[in-house]
Amino acid sequence: MKQTPVHDSYNPDLLSLIPLKTSALIDVGCGGGGLVREFKKLNPSAHCVGVDIDPKYVELAERYCDRCMTLDIDNAAESFWQSVGDRDCWIFGDALEHFKDPWAVLRKVRSILPEHGCVVACLPNAQHWSLQAKLNVGEFRYQDSGLLDRTHLRWFTRKTMIELFQQTGFVVKTGKPRIFNEPNREQVLPYIQALAKALGANAEEVVRDSIALQYVVRAIPNRSPVG
Repeated sequence: MKQTPVHDSYNPDLLSLIPLKTSALIDVGCGGGGLVREFKKLNPSAHCVGVDIDPKYVELAERYCDRCMTLDIDNAAESFWQSVGDRDCWIFGDALEHFKDPWAVLRKVRSILPEHGCVVACLPNAQHWSLQAKLNVGEFRYQDSGLLDRTHLRWFTRKTMIELFQQTGFVVKTGKPRIFNEPNREQVLPYIQALAKALGANAEEVVRDSIALQYVVRAIPNRSPVG
């Protein structure tokens, strides 16, 4: 399957959650390396590894990363995990939703992550008002990019993405919704609110969770055992 089109831009909200003291960063799904490029401007001494499944993207990312590798992390060998045990910040910028088993990947990261380390991620919001509207009229069609990117394998809402980290040994410490100006949103939200009320849900919360296009989060290791 063709991958999401590569670009040289970066997510400033994701960048803002990377601790400046990070010394060993790994960007999984690095694309063209734009995020590493910008982080290097803030912390030139950080050693940055880029990982992507597409060798063409990796070739572009080599401009900015200290080391790059082409890898399907769902099927990564034990030798890969041993080689990145020193990373103190793992970046998953619009990547976790592309994995066959993001739970297994995050559990593996948790098993090797230093206790002072963190995971910084951006995930699309499956509860977004536009997806609810498309489902309502049966227009759920995959696209080359965006919320309906045809390479998305997993779907998360605000609640379930928090659960994703909780179930894999992490605690979400901070984060924010990414909200943009979008046409037709205000016409749709009253109907989402009405449906939430009919279902006995917290209507204000449901509407709020329908506005974010994506969420960016920073998670740290949970020192309690994972069930």
